[in-house]
Amino acid sequence: MSETKKTEMKFNPDLSGVLKDRTSRYSLVIATAKRARAISDKAIEDGESIIEKPVSLALNEFINGDYVLVEPEEIRNI
Repeated sequence: MSETKKTEMKFNPDLSGVLKDRTSRYSLVIATAKRARAISDKAIEDGESIIEKPVSLALNEFINGDYVLVEPEEIRNI
């Protein structure tokens, strides 16, 4: 796999699995931001250094199913 292909995949992850069941992109953005903040705060609290960006780590957790986004029915497809 070429270096360009690796970079392209990194910035354009497949969100179809996360956005199944009509989950809105807005909800995914908010959930990712909140999780990224938690990752960053935990690293600071533990005195750790994060090499990868917290937003990338958070988004990967949603993509891999480590965290599941559940949104109320009334805000879907707004």
